[in-house]
Amino acid sequence: MEIYLIRHAHAVEGKDDAARPLSKRGKAQIRAVGRFLKGAGILGAEEFWHSPLVRSRDTAKLLVRRLKKRVRFSEVKGLLHDDNPSILARRLGKTRKPVAVVGHEPHLTALASLMVSGKPKPPLFELKKCGVMALARTEGRWVLRWQVSPEVLG
Repeated sequence: MEIYLIRHAHAVEGKDDAARPLSKRGKAQIRAVGRFLKGAGILGAEEFWHSPLVRSRDTAKLLVRRLKKRVRFSEVKGLLHDDNPSILARRLGKTRKPVAVVGHEPHLTALASLMVSGKPKPPLFELKKCGVMALARTEGRWVLRWQVSPEVLG
């Protein structure tokens, strides 16, 4: 079983952090990552969890549109940049279906580090904007399966 950790795409600057929309650059990042993931057929999420921030929700929705998938979207608490990653790690440990989690830094790398090593710090990974990381549960533990960022896709 895999889970997918996705950092939101680039957003415009703004005074109201929660309402910051995606920028043209962010939408281009989603197009590139979506094209790659669709072609490779490697993102098998049945549900997308996102934070309450606009850029997170919009990243999830636009990415799913690019993938041409039918999934359920859920706004989930505990996905903001300064939230405790252990709360979401416990929830993900109980899930029995592939889930994509769209959130923010440094929360996502702390979450991935916690799931793989048992400790959120120091971070073991770097997740660029619109980057995707797949973690797989095998033999009772989580391992990094693959990772991709828009920068490597050109």
